[in-house]
Amino acid sequence: MFSDRADVHVVAGEGGDGGLSFRREKFVPKGGPDGGDGGDGGDVVLVADGALRDLSALQRRRWIKAARGENGRGARKHGARGRDTELGVPVGTQVLSPDDEIVADLVQAGARVVLAHGGRGGRGNARFVSSTRQVPRFAEVGFLGEERDVRLQLKLLADAALVGLPNAGKSSLLARISNARPKVADYPFTTVQPVLGTVESPDGRQLVIADVPGLIEGASTGVGLGHEFLAHLERARILVHVVDASKPVDAQWRTIDAELSAYGAGLDARPQIVVLNKIDLLRSPTFQVDDRRIVGVFPVSCITGEGIPELRRALFDLVPVSGAESSPDDSGLAEYIVYRPEPKSRPWRLLRTESGFRVTGTPPSEDELQRALRAAGAKRGATVEIGGEELELA
Repeated sequence: MFSDRADVHVVAGEGGDGGLSFRREKFVPKGGPDGGDGGDGGDVVLVADGALRDLSALQRRRWIKAARGENGRGARKHGARGRDTELGVPVGTQVLSPDDEIVADLVQAGARVVLAHGGRGGRGNARFVSSTRQVPRFAEVGFLGEERDVRLQLKLLADAALVGLPNAGKSSLLARISNARPKVADYPFTTVQPVLGTVESPDGRQLVIADVPGLIEGASTGVGLGHEFLAHLERARILVHVVDASKPVDAQWRTIDAELSAYGAGLDARPQIVVLNKIDLLRSPTFQVDDRRIVGVFPVSCITGEGIPELRRALFDLVPVSGAESSPDDSGLAEYIVYRPEPKSRPWRLLRTESGFRVTGTPPSEDELQRALRAAGAKRGATVEIGGEELELA
């Protein structure tokens, strides 16, 4: 089933712990501290994949976690960085915060955004040597990775999108002009999810056409699945308004146009091609709407094929060239992609000692400390020193 939304919980990898080690060799029985630093935790990264079509794979994978960094070891050996977890999503996927603010918009294949940054690796005890502290018997525990809930929302990227009332013949038209094979039947709401098709011209140019389920009055206010379907029209360069020519054509056009205008998002200003379908039932339909947005009117019959070649040729002439829109920058990301990472620093540090753990700096909340200790592998009964007091982990 086509899925254009997914809610996921992402957790970046924790940083590895710094090594607590002392040099011990045959002729150096009391060498100095030589613990290496822990590796940084892996990131959770979203990547736009041109081969994917929807978010159905993430419906079965709601909790995403990156790998932990390796711990530092003796001989000043640093731990390896944790492996990143990459999630492939279709081009056109938006990332929304829990407050429905757009965090990122992946509008081009290969675009990447980090959803959660890995925690910094802890410093080994060799890093704490000073003129007054020659033998530090503690090392820093790795920082926790970022953790957050995000909502992914797909808005199809199409050159043209078919709109119209249910049973106007949009799916039949898509099957006639493209390589798509949508379900076609003689009853309303045959199409229950968006379908993409590709139209090819003799010179090799291609257009992507989207067939969106039929709209009804009130779609702009969310009646039925109006908001979900209308969202897929936002990025189409032109709207192909399909009208049943066997019924009053002007009234059908005005009904759907009113929903487009009420929804907003620029749909009320988008150029339109009007297709008068089913002329095999009424030979000479009369379309009397005079609107500057309408760039062409084409009577066709998806049953007999009449008017279809003319419509196909006109699509390549009337669909705006993609270069007319704002182009991505050299990095492959659209200019308006935004990501606001949360601060990674914290006003306290967790150190591993020979007898347990020590907290320095401003003490954290009990829940935050418990989470950090559990991530560091602390067991029940472990000794935790905070502000000169020693506590046991419950």
